[in-house]
Amino acid sequence: MAAKKPIIALMYDFDKTLCTKDMQEYTFIPHIGMSSNDFWRESNGLAKEQHMDGILAYMYTMIRKADAANKSIRREDFVQMGKDIEFFPGVQEWFAQINNYGKTKGVKVEHYIISSGLREIIEGSSIKKVFKEIYASEFHYNGSGVADWPKLAVNYTAKTQFLFRINKGVLDISEDGALNQYVPGDERRVPFRNMIYFGDGLTDVPCMKLVRANGGQSIAVYQKKAKVEDLLLHKRVNYIAPVDYSEGSELDALVKEIICQMAATDALVQKSHKQLKKIKGYNNPSNIL
Repeated sequence: MAAKKPIIALMYDFDKTLCTKDMQEYTFIPHIGMSSNDFWRESNGLAKEQHMDGILAYMYTMIRKADAANKSIRREDFVQMGKDIEFFPGVQEWFAQINNYGKTKGVKVEHYIISSGLREIIEGSSIKKVFKEIYASEFHYNGSGVADWPKLAVNYTAKTQFLFRINKGVLDISEDGALNQYVPGDERRVPFRNMIYFGDGLTDVPCMKLVRANGGQSIAVYQKKAKVEDLLLHKRVNYIAPVDYSEGSELDALVKEIICQMAATDALVQKSHKQLKKIKGYNNPSNIL
């Protein structure tokens, strides 16, 4: 029986990491007759005034403003809005390109979204099918199919739980028992050393730092370099790169180099496993780095 290929997980924030601005700004905010600046000013003001989680505040503001404008906010409306999303250069081709490169190195590449944006809008985008799982904020819908309550609000620190779900292979968010069970590090489905996290700034720092601290790689992508230089300077990320996913770009070359290194490291770890298993009394694979 052939050995399973090692898995390398690429995990992405969505807004300003894959798409060019906050996803609500393409269709939803114009749909309710507001400017982006006015919407976010009101949402952020509500959060500050009510000492409210910022993600819950924007979701509440979406419901309230849509209702005031007498605009439909059904699930299918949000999904339809995903069709208007614009992506950075190379994003559309990126996933197949990186998957194929992984195959040449003997590894399986998987892609995940971990976003504070809306799952419904992401599901309507042209790249939805490339992701093994999408973790993002989501509305609950009442009996008439209208958004009435946050079903899941993914704030910046809550994002980190999904790293552990990917790490252990417990992808269903309703499964807490299996997520909290002890599993030795090298018996987990995707070791942290095989993770790459992509984000665009401070809101991604908890995930970036957690991945980096556990042996994975974090990349801050940027349109303006000055906005991410401090992340590199303070060792919150491993690398920074212009937000261009095109083949031959700086980001493309960097990720391929990381995948190559991860594949080589995984092969050495597996070789060490095999040697240790031949030693009498060995029973603790978690000791292997």
